[in-house]
Amino acid sequence: MAESADMEQLLTSFRKFAIHGDTKATGKELNGKNWAKLCKDCKIIDGKNVTATDVDIVFSKVKQKTSRVITYEEFRRALDELGPKRFKGQSKEEALESIFRLVEGKEPSNAGVTKVAKTAAVDRLTDASRYTGSHKERFDQSGKGKGREGREELVENTGYVGAYKNAGTYDNKTKVEK
Repeated sequence: MAESADMEQLLTSFRKFAIHGDTKATGKELNGKNWAKLCKDCKIIDGKNVTATDVDIVFSKVKQKTSRVITYEEFRRALDELGPKRFKGQSKEEALESIFRLVEGKEPSNAGVTKVAKTAAVDRLTDASRYTGSHKERFDQSGKGKGREGREELVENTGYVGAYKNAGTYDNKTKVEK
C-alpha cells in the first residue's frame, strides 16, 4: 500500500477540490460537480476506459442514498472502483497505486476560464474620463464610480431649486440689508 505521506497528499488534493468554487465549503465533503472536475483534471477520465458517465455512476454508488456529497472515505472507495477500470492491464493493488499517483498533489485547474478582454475598443468604451452627458455625472475625476449619488437624483430639502448656484446665500443677503 502507499506511504502515509502519499495518503496525506491524497487528502490535501481531496480538500482542495472539495472547497473549489464554494465559499461555504469546509473541505470535508466533495460534491458531484467537483468530483467530476477532480477526475477530469487528474486525467482519471481518459475517454476510452473511464468516461464522465462512469465517474458519475461511481459517485452515485459510493455516496449515501440521501446524500449529495461524498466524504474522504467514500472518495477512497470511489478511487478503488475506478482504479481497475482505468488501468486494465494491472493488478488491483497496482491499479489503485497508479490512480492514487494521478490524484496526489493535484489542484483544481482554471484552464478555459474566461479572461478579461484587453483590446483597444474595450479600453475606449470603459474609460470613464471620456463619458459625456448624464453618464459623466456618475464618476469622479479619477474615474471611480460615485455609487448611489451618481445614479439617483438625491433630494436636498434646502428650499432651493436643484441647480441654483447661489444656494445658501439668502441669510448673508438679508443680514447685510438690515
